[in-house]
Amino acid sequence: MRPVETLKVLAPGPLTTVQDRGRFGFERYGVPPTGAVDAFSLRVGNLLVGNSEDEACLEITFMGPRLMALRDTAIAITGADLQPKVNEIPLKMWRSHLMEKGDTLSFKGPRSGCRAYLAIGGGISVPVIMGSKSTNLAARFGGIEGRPLRKGDIISSDSPARHLKTVGRSLDKAHQILPTYAKDQVLRVISGPQADHFSPTTTEIFLDAGFTVTPESDRAGIRLAGPRIEAEKGLKESIISEGVVPGAIQIPGDAQPIIILGETVTGGYRKIATVISVDLPLLGQLKPGDRVHFVEVSMEEAVASFRKVEKRIERFKEEAADPSGVVTM
Repeated sequence: MRPVETLKVLAPGPLTTVQDRGRFGFERYGVPPTGAVDAFSLRVGNLLVGNSEDEACLEITFMGPRLMALRDTAIAITGADLQPKVNEIPLKMWRSHLMEKGDTLSFKGPRSGCRAYLAIGGGISVPVIMGSKSTNLAARFGGIEGRPLRKGDIISSDSPARHLKTVGRSLDKAHQILPTYAKDQVLRVISGPQADHFSPTTTEIFLDAGFTVTPESDRAGIRLAGPRIEAEKGLKESIISEGVVPGAIQIPGDAQPIIILGETVTGGYRKIATVISVDLPLLGQLKPGDRVHFVEVSMEEAVASFRKVEKRIERFKEEAADPSGVVTM
């Protein structure tokens, strides 16, 4: 079935882009994964409206867009609480809602976190490039012409009417996976590939001290300010560039940590630690002024945490597949 026009952009917000879980396997060509910074919120949002969890959503940063429904549509908003409302009536987060034709969705502003995800029943119909619909802003491809949303853009979806039965689905505390976006965030890490380039005293400082998120942070990486984290004396400032993964914590020449996100594929600085995969979505919700503390865990603990969350997501998927179209709690 051909895509149909579903939403019209009345105002785009400061940075709203089309993102899915990312494009993978092209790093050797210099193409980063991109994709949702908070993949957990994207996955759950899609499940709430009956999409595949890999489907594209709108990633909304800080202040949201204003969108008008061109037809009855199921939507869900997850991630940061930017205080969404339809026709000035507040909307509950982590729940599938009905937008009727002519309704207007808007956002009052951030209450917690900084990136929200708008899932649309039927997904977002844009070209698939290298296996993904995600917007690569630096290279200007993917999403809608490789750019953020603009006033007047039309968002189309596949068979949105088929997803209206999902209205009422919700994720709540009973599922034990609802995230909390604290202004003082604890991130779990495992030892990095160049951890032995730092003295035990420096590593202790890294783990004991707190760091502040700076305004220079973006989708490429989160820059932190705090105590100097310096490598052992006698070592060169940088290393031979090598591949990096989201969550890698680099220490550049100014001795201030940078947490790598999904827009980077190589780096030439030492990596003292790596944020575990379960905590990667929390990185997408950090904003300037937030505080970060690191806690080291073992690889076994990291794997166990990952399996625990995935098991709960699978349980939610099973509930969402109930023939009634409504999750039973």
